[in-house]
Amino acid sequence: MRKIAVVVTARPSYSRVKTAIRAIHEHPDLELQLVVAASALLDRYGTAVKYMERDGFPIAAKVFNVLEGENLTAQAKTTGLGILELSSVFERLEPDAVMTVADRFETMATAIAASYMNIPLIHIQGGEITGNIDEKVRHAITKLSDLHLVASEKAKERVIKMGEDPAKVHNTGCPSIDLAEEVIQRSALDYDPFERYGGVGRIKDWENNYIVVLQHPVTTEYAESRNHIGETLKAVHELNIPTFWFWPNVDAGSDGTSKGIRSFREQNSIEHIHFFKNMEGRDFLRLLYNSKCLIGNSSVGIRECAYMGVPVVNIGSRQNGRDRGQNVVDVDYNSENIKNAILSSIQKERIKDFTYGGGNAGKQMADIIATTELDFKKILQY
Repeated sequence: MRKIAVVVTARPSYSRVKTAIRAIHEHPDLELQLVVAASALLDRYGTAVKYMERDGFPIAAKVFNVLEGENLTAQAKTTGLGILELSSVFERLEPDAVMTVADRFETMATAIAASYMNIPLIHIQGGEITGNIDEKVRHAITKLSDLHLVASEKAKERVIKMGEDPAKVHNTGCPSIDLAEEVIQRSALDYDPFERYGGVGRIKDWENNYIVVLQHPVTTEYAESRNHIGETLKAVHELNIPTFWFWPNVDAGSDGTSKGIRSFREQNSIEHIHFFKNMEGRDFLRLLYNSKCLIGNSSVGIRECAYMGVPVVNIGSRQNGRDRGQNVVDVDYNSENIKNAILSSIQKERIKDFTYGGGNAGKQMADIIATTELDFKKILQY
């Protein structure tokens, strides 16, 4: 059996690859070694590891490497600590391959550690374009990787243009679409979000008319994160629509985003917004599916919401260049523009988009990993 070390470093990453983890775990020719690191272990960012354990996945190793600060220096040092700690983990586990996800800064540590230890590296979601620090990280990991499981046809073309062997580049679609398909098949909101996930804020009469907000800081604009979130807060507050608002991730600038939210709550009487720290992936997608609109800059608006047909108001530059469906409206950091875009989007007809796959990515990935030759020696196709 091939031992596959899957490294999950953040809350969104688990939702991105949950079905791939499940398929690897259940595959007769593969052994899952799940390594949980960085903010996926921290209560402040939702302790995503508890969902992995509840889903029945054995945890092979935990790596605590997040340096407090939510700034650029902390990001760089967190990555350095990750290289140190993951190297020791890989030495102990002796995996036949390491899988890393997407483009968060912590994933760079996974890629560097595996590459320098001559362990074949599998990269999910390479070849995409976003236009910030994630862009650099994603393409750097592509060049360090040996097997590419991309989420769209355009992404596949880009990876091949970067000199990668076409035989090692597979368009499987995105595993998060697998979860979206499961939600579509069972879409009823059959749980009480307040009872299950707690949170802060008062909200009434929300069942048939609510919106969702998920806005992260932009690492290349991290100093402006407090101003950015302020414009969104103002727009949503003035609309007075029942709102579920989710806490940002650990990127540089998240401290400014968090302080902006807390300050706004202290200075304004808010009775229609409820703030959550985290939510299990399937529950979150079900909440999204039954909402009128998603507001913010999360890639869930570009991927899962497109497949489910949920309207999205995408704010700012975080998703620049990423392939998107007709469900997305792009706006800048201006409260009036955000407000008008929300009012327009909640009236939209829902259109299902298949840019990121059709709901069977996880099984495809496991089958490819089980049957493809795994090698850390590369002959680039320039």
